[in-house]
Amino acid sequence: MESIKSSFLYNTPLLPSHSTLFPSKPKPKPRIKIQSSVTPDPWSLSDGDPSKPKARSKNPKNPLSDDNARRIIKAKAKYLSTLRRNQGPHAQTPKWIKRTPEQMVRYLQDDRNGHLYGRHVLAAIRHVRSLSERAEGEYDMRAEMSSFVGKLSFREMCVVLKEQKGWRQVRDFFDWMKLQLSFRPSVIVYTIVLRVYGQVGKIKLAEQTFLEMLEVGCEPDEVACGTMLCTYARWGRHKAMLSFYSAVRERGVVLSVAVFNFMLSSLQKKALQQKVIEVWRQMVEQRVVPNKFTYTVVIGSLVKEGCYEEALKTFAEMKSIRLVPEEVTYSLLISLSTKNGKWVEALRLYEDMRAHGIVPSNYTCASLLTLYYKTEDYPKALSLFSEMERNKIAADEVIYGLLIRIYGKLGLYEDARRMFEETAQLGILGDEKTYLAMAQVHLNSGDFEKAIEIIELMKSRNIWLSRFAYIVLLQCFVMKQDLNSAEVTFQALSKTGLPDAGSCNDMLNLYIGLDLMEKARDFIARLRKDRVEFNEELIKSVMKVYCKGGMLRDAEELIEEMGTKELFKDNRFVQTIFRAMCKRRGDGQLEGKLMAFNQPDTLAIGLVISMYVADGNPNETEKALAVLLKTADGLSIARQLVSNFIKEGDPLKAKTLIGHLSKIGFRLDDAIVASLISLYGKQNNLKDAQEVFLAFADSPASQKLLYNSMLDAFVKCGKPEEAFSLYRRVTEDGNGPDAVTISIVVNALSISGKHRDAEKVICRSLEDHLELDTVAYNTFIKAMLKAGRLHFASTIYEHMFSVGVTPSIQTYNTMISVYGRGRKLDKAVEMINTARSLGIQLDEKAYMNLISYFGKAGKRHEASSLFNEMLEKGIKPGMVSYNIMINVYATGGLYQEVEELFKAMQRNGCLPDSFTYLSLIRAYTESLKYSEAEETIDSMVKRGLHTCSHFNLLLSAFAKAGLMGEAERVYREVEATGLKPDLACFRAMVRGYMEYGYVEEGITFYEGISEFVEADRFILSAAVHFYKHAGNELKAASVLDSLNIYKIQFLENLEIGSKLKPS
Repeated sequence: MESIKSSFLYNTPLLPSHSTLFPSKPKPKPRIKIQSSVTPDPWSLSDGDPSKPKARSKNPKNPLSDDNARRIIKAKAKYLSTLRRNQGPHAQTPKWIKRTPEQMVRYLQDDRNGHLYGRHVLAAIRHVRSLSERAEGEYDMRAEMSSFVGKLSFREMCVVLKEQKGWRQVRDFFDWMKLQLSFRPSVIVYTIVLRVYGQVGKIKLAEQTFLEMLEVGCEPDEVACGTMLCTYARWGRHKAMLSFYSAVRERGVVLSVAVFNFMLSSLQKKALQQKVIEVWRQMVEQRVVPNKFTYTVVIGSLVKEGCYEEALKTFAEMKSIRLVPEEVTYSLLISLSTKNGKWVEALRLYEDMRAHGIVPSNYTCASLLTLYYKTEDYPKALSLFSEMERNKIAADEVIYGLLIRIYGKLGLYEDARRMFEETAQLGILGDEKTYLAMAQVHLNSGDFEKAIEIIELMKSRNIWLSRFAYIVLLQCFVMKQDLNSAEVTFQALSKTGLPDAGSCNDMLNLYIGLDLMEKARDFIARLRKDRVEFNEELIKSVMKVYCKGGMLRDAEELIEEMGTKELFKDNRFVQTIFRAMCKRRGDGQLEGKLMAFNQPDTLAIGLVISMYVADGNPNETEKALAVLLKTADGLSIARQLVSNFIKEGDPLKAKTLIGHLSKIGFRLDDAIVASLISLYGKQNNLKDAQEVFLAFADSPASQKLLYNSMLDAFVKCGKPEEAFSLYRRVTEDGNGPDAVTISIVVNALSISGKHRDAEKVICRSLEDHLELDTVAYNTFIKAMLKAGRLHFASTIYEHMFSVGVTPSIQTYNTMISVYGRGRKLDKAVEMINTARSLGIQLDEKAYMNLISYFGKAGKRHEASSLFNEMLEKGIKPGMVSYNIMINVYATGGLYQEVEELFKAMQRNGCLPDSFTYLSLIRAYTESLKYSEAEETIDSMVKRGLHTCSHFNLLLSAFAKAGLMGEAERVYREVEATGLKPDLACFRAMVRGYMEYGYVEEGITFYEGISEFVEADRFILSAAVHFYKHAGNELKAASVLDSLNIYKIQFLENLEIGSKLKPS
């Protein structure tokens, strides 16, 4: 652009038009009309034979000049070209052109034969074009064109110039043209050169050529200026283009719409939307008529600049001149309308587009889905998606992401997951927003683990985590209560900039939920130091921490800072606390500037009260309470405050607030007071519990509820006697304890072993015909079962049935235990059948309770049948149930059944425990499968599950069979595994030695273990018998003296070698 600084860029008089460079004859010649007809043409071409002259016209016309003949020939060639392009069944044939004989002779001599140019012109074009094969400097254009000197007219040279392809040939030929005598400076020839330079990006040469054109006196017209502007636009020289365009405007040159379109399109491609709008407005001022392309580009730029109203106005103008907008225009306007919240206008545009039969693109559909998502019109969104499928509009990742969000909002989590998987299968899953949409769906469903998996999957695919991704990940860890991960994520979020208020609130609530109040306070201090922008929710959370910790000064600083901010000027919560603090400090001037509310924020007043209670300021607490109780729901807020203190485990604050309320004449519900008494009981603070009880148990209506809490407090504090005493006092006062009170007392007495007192309470309740519920009767039966009063327990059940109280499954479970322990298995089976007849669904505990008693009674067939029935009912046994059934089989030595059940147990995901292996070894030893028992013990040793009890079973089996060598080997293995043999192991060895007459071995064994079994009656008695049998009366007497010292009776009936005698 520097090379083109000339008078063109300044206000100078316009030079004569380029048409004056081509002088015409003094007398203008009339123009010949070109007509075309489908009728036969009476004229024919002359073959140039003088003997056959063409018939003269009846109305002879003046001969045409050379210039006019050229014009006619060009027009005919153009016309023929048009016909060739539009061949069809109705193609028209042109009339032959009238020419004078002289013109026809010249036409034939030139050997054009219908061609556009003569032979010499074509030869020149070919020759100059052939020079492109040579490198720069390998030819001289003057030498190459020497044979054409004087043969080409100016117009023919322009033709040769125009037909060139390479810019070097254009440059060199143009330089040769300027040396010819027929050359006349013209804006046309310069325009040809400018166009070629512009096509190949030789902008500097184009600028030099334009400057040369000005220097030779050619005034550029709209074509030349447009060519130069298009060159700048094509190659992205927008600054130069706009400067040149400004000069063109000053010269008054009106450009064509095509040039404007080129400029606008180029500016838009470089995202210079503001410049597009400026040029458009100037175009309108010059009254250049825009076309469809112009409107499309301009509306696109207006939309991208956010000029919504002007974009709609331009769109309306476009439609007013009956131009049908393209789909992209509708799409952009719908998108902008959606972003601006103009839902109605967006839908109107969509309906207008459909009326014109335009099929929406997936981008338009995405905008509409966004609209429906924001307006929560989910049925229309799903209907649009179905319409897309019918019209075969391919959904992109954006659309799938929106559908995932919509399904998540509707709670259709499975559909959302399916849509996510479909996106992955189509290979279009790559945007972070789609992953996060699915993660949020999992988060909303409460499945934070899957949400974390989605984000981890995104990270594994090298998708960079944005700020929003860290926010979602933080929400996952907060819901999971994973403190370490949450802190790491929050630090990563902080590196992207100051954290948002929502994330800070999530993090703070995590600290509060985990009761990490010290960390919460440090976190708040860091937020205030970093000048994080607070919102109302974050302020509420911070105030809760301050109130709970009694941090009155910090709370005042925060509220004073936030209360004066413009953001919270109209916020009732902040301003309510701010006003309360101004009154406390007596700052009347500041208070007068605050906004008055007809109804203060009750939650804010509640926090202020909590703060004053924590600070120990009774006067301010009562003032704030008075303000709170004047509001519509003030008393309910006060109740909630006390309840919150109780839930937080702070009875002192609750008691203080209850006292203040009582002082100003308000009494809270007995349920809240009862909760406070229970809290004192949990904290083992019986004194304060009794104090509150005595203060509020002043009416019969209150006593019933408070008695229950006080009884519960006695029980939790381990004072069943006091609970029983309170029960008797209540009964004597005639208040009539309810079922809950009686249940608490009976359960407490039963647990503490006061079975007689528990029985008294039960008998009194039954004699007084108190109205008891199922839970109370269950407690009675269970207490008597524990006391061994089985007959009384069955009597309670019968009484329960007689008074019409419906038993529960717990009732029948307890009664099965009652009859099972009393060996009344028929009655226990009757309980099962009764429960079935009443439609009560039996649970695993009921089945296994009865199976256990069948096993103890040796009824293994009945136990097995009942277990199979349980499986058929679809009840899946647990570890305890399998162990019970295995033990039943093992006791009878049914090792095959045990093995099958052992395998089934593992198949169902229950890993065998120590008790399972104990039963398995018992089954093998009872069946004399000693090798299998040893293999089982070896496998347990490898897993580290072995105990002395497992070895004892095998050792005892060997000893009973008289295989004392094997028993001794097992005994040594016990010691080798690092276990210490227990008393049962010693007894088994001693019994084996005694019953099979191994006296010496028995004595040796006893002397080795004597220090561990000083007070065992059987072992000491066996030792006496061993020594007597060996004739060692002295040692026998010594062991007998030990028995007398420990006051243990000697077992005289023991016999050495008892199993060696024939039966």
